[in-house]
Amino acid sequence: MYLKALKPFFDIIVSFFLLILLSPLFIILTLILYIIFDRKPFFLQKRTGLNGNIFKLIKFKTMLDKYDKHGKLLPDDQRLTKFGLFIRKTSLDEIPQLINVLKGDMSLIGPRPLLPEYLDLYDNFQKRRHEVKPGITGWAQVNGRNAISWKKKFELDVWYVDNVSFWLDLKIIFLTFLRVAKREGVSSSTYVTMEKFNGNN
Repeated sequence: MYLKALKPFFDIIVSFFLLILLSPLFIILTLILYIIFDRKPFFLQKRTGLNGNIFKLIKFKTMLDKYDKHGKLLPDDQRLTKFGLFIRKTSLDEIPQLINVLKGDMSLIGPRPLLPEYLDLYDNFQKRRHEVKPGITGWAQVNGRNAISWKKKFELDVWYVDNVSFWLDLKIIFLTFLRVAKREGVSSSTYVTMEKFNGNN
């Protein structure tokens, strides 16, 4: 009942009012990033959602489009701007995903949406993370975010799938505010963001 009816209703109502409430900040950040990133304030990328369906994720841009001589993007730490790092640490870059929630691509709470290229690398257990909509924040996010291993992250995602409830979602929202305030888990121990998932071997 909660997962099929109440959770989607809750997502739409809350995301709508959050967008209205945050609209002044949304506009200010858009204008700043419009200047910093040469009129491209948003980061759009294909991600995997419910049942493995692909959608386009919307975030505020935090990295420059810098390439090496072979046309390959430079490492994250060479492209991440100071202002970009600030909005990552404060999670302000996630605000545009409220649009994804309104469109029905995402939920407020759920496993973070990952790259489509990972789909063929998952085992059957890891694929279960797609049994619910991906979220702006989730159980893995409040239990380490990018600072935990991929194995642990998948375990937390599937645990959420098996235990999703209204009270768990409220707990995750509360813990999210605490983690954002403390700016915990923004980076892994070896990468400025999160290392790429290369499968289970």
